[in-house]
Amino acid sequence: MTAQLESCPAGTAAARVRPPVHLAPARVDLDAAERAAAALLRALGLPLGTEAMSRTPARMARAYAEMLAPRPFALTTFPNDEGYDELVLARSLPVQSLCEHHMLPFTGVAHVGYLPGERILGLSKLARVVEKFSRRPQVQERLTKQVADWLWTELRPRGVGVVMEAEHTCMTLRGVRAAGSSTVTSTLLGAFREDPRSRAEFLALTTGPARSPGHRHD
Repeated sequence: MTAQLESCPAGTAAARVRPPVHLAPARVDLDAAERAAAALLRALGLPLGTEAMSRTPARMARAYAEMLAPRPFALTTFPNDEGYDELVLARSLPVQSLCEHHMLPFTGVAHVGYLPGERILGLSKLARVVEKFSRRPQVQERLTKQVADWLWTELRPRGVGVVMEAEHTCMTLRGVRAAGSSTVTSTLLGAFREDPRSRAEFLALTTGPARSPGHRHD
């Protein structure tokens, strides 16, 4: 039997909340970033003297600063009092990141599941873990593995699986311009890697037709 949970676990009295998870952010110098953005746009021959573009360098600087800043969160876990030992799966969690080779966005969805051990996780935290590792220059392969490895280490479940599907604008808007293409990556740990039945169940629920609205799946 598989549970696809949509709400937080009931009964929070015994919740364990760890300190907020922070990345060690580099100091953001928005003034320097704005000057650099203006220099880049001028070097590309774009006019900055118009009303429409006069504030574009500042907007660019703020936009990249926002895209590279994950929100801190507290990892909330709960005792697995009922001994639940089947799959917990959160599907279609948003992925928004920047390709570290071109600094262009890639976006899509992540399906994240685990087989509980002694504790279960507040479900909103699955989305927060994806965001934690997305909001930095990335490649999709590393991002997928980082999410899985972090949950494996912090939650200590019997198995962790992450499947990620994303569209890379560095591939669709430039270069080969393969519009509508998507990239799928996966990481399986513990029982999802070692037990064929657990692996088959997880992959059957995460590698079917794309579930994000308007997303094309060829």
